[in-house]
Amino acid sequence: MGPDRRTVLATRRLESYTDGVFAIAATLLVLNLSVSGIGVVHSNAELVQQVLALLPSVLNVVISFLLLGLLWLIHVRQFEFIPRVDTTIIWLNNLRLLGVVLVPFTTSLNDEFSRYLLGRTLLPVNFFLILFISTWQWFHASSPRRRLVQGASPEAVHNGRVNSATALVEAFCVVLLATVWGSAAFLVFALDPVIALALRRLGVLKPTPDGAVVG
Repeated sequence: MGPDRRTVLATRRLESYTDGVFAIAATLLVLNLSVSGIGVVHSNAELVQQVLALLPSVLNVVISFLLLGLLWLIHVRQFEFIPRVDTTIIWLNNLRLLGVVLVPFTTSLNDEFSRYLLGRTLLPVNFFLILFISTWQWFHASSPRRRLVQGASPEAVHNGRVNSATALVEAFCVVLLATVWGSAAFLVFALDPVIALALRRLGVLKPTPDGAVVG
């Protein structure tokens, strides 16, 4: 029998490519900020007033940057235990990166058109789809039949699935709440430590003998 054609390459180049795309997307976010929106200023008080008017835009950039950081952390944790990838993971990762490169665009829409339903929900939908693909990717990789995950205990693999599913549910709640609250809906993610604590006490998240954290 010939080699298994599903597993095509090691992850080092995929990880480098992914890190680069995340870094570029995070850097492009700053393009949403510009001093060109500041009008003629004749005093310190006027400048302060103009800068304060930019705070919603700054907040949108900060939120998107922090969420990109969270998505990158999920990627790092997953690939710590995935030494080789198959074609499905490669394409799932490409789809996830497509969502990542759209973040600066959807952030800009959120900033300029948050008064409209579509304007304030596209960014949360963008993050939901990225998390959906990340969850799909981890469930695919951690399938016992594929055996692509190595070096993590069964408990850590299980917790990774729970963490991925929990993040996806939180992102769906953000989408729903964003229809009313806009960017403030992202505060739902601040509840993640509380949710994780509750899941540990309920036994849904299991103690790991290796202390590994996935997802």
